[in-house]
Amino acid sequence: MIDIFVKTYFKLFFLLTPFAATSIFLSMTKGMPSRAKRGIAMRSTAGVLVITLVIFFFGRYIFEVFGITLDAFRIGAGTLLMLSAIALVRETEFYQAGLDGGDIAVVPLAIPIIVGPGTTGALFLIGAEVDSTSDRVVSSLALLLAVASVGAILYAAAMMDRFLKPRIMSLLTKVTGLVLASLAAQLIFTGIKNFLT
Repeated sequence: MIDIFVKTYFKLFFLLTPFAATSIFLSMTKGMPSRAKRGIAMRSTAGVLVITLVIFFFGRYIFEVFGITLDAFRIGAGTLLMLSAIALVRETEFYQAGLDGGDIAVVPLAIPIIVGPGTTGALFLIGAEVDSTSDRVVSSLALLLAVASVGAILYAAAMMDRFLKPRIMSLLTKVTGLVLASLAAQLIFTGIKNFLT
């Protein structure tokens, strides 16, 4: 049980791309007072929590309604996740929405920056693959902790942004991208393997 919790936690933590999200969060809130940044961090975390719980618990019903097989979704989600991972490693600026001074907590920070298409697909899969009630409870707790960890990083960054060097954030973002690329490759390979067998 502990093994499932730890594995699920780390998988979800990296899927939520905390370091890339922090880098974007700091660039989008540059010049704002610390109190405003903390407020955005808290609202964004709440938004991520609601979005991820809905996807996790109701993803399987979406599969049933649209007649999508789990392996087809693995390949699609893995492809999207791979594109996100490549963008992180190359540090491509592909999130420009919400820079007009409006509230950026939910859009674009919570979605699509933290919970992007690839993350959504992976959450669908994780939720759909959990069968027993005990495993679902453990996975839910791991999800809550992962979201809380991302929220804590954003909140801390709001108070310590002057101490966070761009090079460190760049390195952490690239490491996140590499981990996501590995997860994406595994999703794609598993989907193709199951289709062929």
